[in-house]
Amino acid sequence: MSEIRFDDQVVIVTGAGNGLGKAHALAFAARGARVVVNDFGGARDGTGGSSAAAEAVVSEIMENGGEAMANGANVADRAQVDAMVANTMDEFGRIDVLINNAGILRDRSFGKMSEEEWDAVVAVHLKGTANCCMAVWNQMKAQNYGRIVMTTSTSGIYGNFGQANYGAAKTGVWGLMNTLHIEGAKNNIHVNCISPTAATRMTEDVIPPEALSLLDPKWVTPGVVYLGSKEAGSRNILLAGAGGYTIAKLMEAEGVFFGEPDRTPEMIASHWDEITDMSQAREMLQGNDHVMKMVQKATAGS
Repeated sequence: MSEIRFDDQVVIVTGAGNGLGKAHALAFAARGARVVVNDFGGARDGTGGSSAAAEAVVSEIMENGGEAMANGANVADRAQVDAMVANTMDEFGRIDVLINNAGILRDRSFGKMSEEEWDAVVAVHLKGTANCCMAVWNQMKAQNYGRIVMTTSTSGIYGNFGQANYGAAKTGVWGLMNTLHIEGAKNNIHVNCISPTAATRMTEDVIPPEALSLLDPKWVTPGVVYLGSKEAGSRNILLAGAGGYTIAKLMEAEGVFFGEPDRTPEMIASHWDEITDMSQAREMLQGNDHVMKMVQKATAGS
């Protein structure tokens, strides 16, 4: 198998001052990429701000013979993101890969969560991801090439107590991937999600201490590097952590069809086992696939 390289490619990694983002930035640089190390420099909850972390990563890349530039844009601010992309184009002339990694946490049980705690997390994870994608999208279309990696989470895929804001935003990122995959296909723009399990400042009080030693962020990075490469497909959710890699998919059961007189809550209740039977489940590749399935069942049953 040939080595995956990024020579002459430009990669933007958001939230790259620490943890996962830093590991991603260093890995892309080691494989030949010119890297934009973006980090707002705030605390885990998004407060504060400093360029020191991003500049330290840039220094490490350059000491190892790589090429990089630091950027302090807040991904939740579209104007700052647009400026980051403009600076990248001025400096490097193209953008091949976007790694959406920036994130904050404001954990709270839903009944105690404030509107500000909800809005702040959604602004960074969902709006911030969309902002970055919007800012690079037309450039990727013009060059007929692009790779975008979203960061989702098992908190969104499966749920996690105290993370309604985070989980909702991370599920939103998954939905964004689904549509951008469809819209980007004709321009060779591939869009995927990574769902990391890693010991970072965002997970230090979520993951049991005995497990943290196994969850070095660097073991997530190989999955991100693959998803950002020419070799990667599109519309995958890759879960990675502690050396394990697996795929998650949303599958739809075959379901049942009722004639008009039987379309009642009672009939649904009495056929619930059939409705939820996953033995013939399949993946729908776009929303219209489900619509056509329902129309075909109705046509066949009428």
